[in-house]
Amino acid sequence: MQKKNITRILTIVVLILLIPAFGNMFVDGWNWGVFDFITMGALLFVTGLAIDFAARKITNRTYRVFAIIVIVLGLIALWTELAVDAVSTAIKSIFL
Repeated sequence: MQKKNITRILTIVVLILLIPAFGNMFVDGWNWGVFDFITMGALLFVTGLAIDFAARKITNRTYRVFAIIVIVLGLIALWTELAVDAVSTAIKSIFL
């Protein structure tokens, strides 16, 4: 069962990464490098593993949904931070 889940997560990550791959080919100004693909692939894969873990181990439906939402929000926060420093800029504007 574990291997099947990991294979499914890896397949979904590859399919998601096809979007920027086609963007690199067909959209001017879209220039992801190899490091960008590796970083985003790792982020998506770890997020997928975390969601799978939460979905399997948390029995209370409300807690499970909350955990998955927190995991996805963490991915979005990290992604925007890596892309444009959005999170650190927002935190600086709040506290400084």
